[in-house]
Amino acid sequence: MIAKKRFATPFIFWIIAGTVIPLISIAYYGFTSREGGFTFSNIMAMFQHDHLQALGLSLLLAFISTVICLALAFPMAMVLRESKYGKQGFLIFVIILPMWMNFLLRTMAWQVLLERQGVINSLFAAIGLPRQEMMNTPGAIVLGMVYDFLPFMILPIYNTVSKIDNHLIEASYDLGASKFKTYTKVIIPLAVPGIVSGITMVFIPALTTFVISNMLGGGKINLIGNIIEQEFTVNSNWYLGSGLSLVMMVFIIASMLLLQKFDKTGGQNLI
Repeated sequence: MIAKKRFATPFIFWIIAGTVIPLISIAYYGFTSREGGFTFSNIMAMFQHDHLQALGLSLLLAFISTVICLALAFPMAMVLRESKYGKQGFLIFVIILPMWMNFLLRTMAWQVLLERQGVINSLFAAIGLPRQEMMNTPGAIVLGMVYDFLPFMILPIYNTVSKIDNHLIEASYDLGASKFKTYTKVIIPLAVPGIVSGITMVFIPALTTFVISNMLGGGKINLIGNIIEQEFTVNSNWYLGSGLSLVMMVFIIASMLLLQKFDKTGGQNLI
């Protein structure tokens, strides 16, 4: 048994070096002033107007992106579930294929599509429609989030619905339930664990992203992730950046705890 525990040593070292030490560093800087004294000012800075505005916009765009991803992912997961094995594998391959491409390249591709002289506006001009200002808008950021994070919603939901016993669905129909009621009373409750996992995997990176908003927002739309990134890289203010990061960690932990409560009720309310 002791010999087997030794195999965990590299993992423990990795967790300490890559997670514990950075968290301790962030906590230290977050509660330290530039003069080296203890302070809460870096934490309370989140309540400044600009930071609250950025946080509110981040929460809003992350929520919208998550809802859109869920609306697109659940039907796709059901299509995958009902597909034949060979076709199923091909569809899964198509879904994960974009994830093999570099994240920055995928986001840059949307710049080419959305800019004023881009592909979409060229198509509009070709059919006589006016060119639209799509870049540097919240809509462009949401579109980028949905595109980049949609696979992280589809795969957990598919993994859950694929394990639902067909006999439960058939029993629902045999008992006279409509298709809508079967979905709301049988399939969706059983799919809650996958839905919760998908929401977590989409909402949290969407809330903290700064690359997508930098590239598709053109630096004109500041999310809280952009402000934190600027404090570290542009202003070299690790103290304020760390304080804001700690507040964001609280938001993330709270959202995960809330989602876990929904997960615990999954599959309980069946016919």
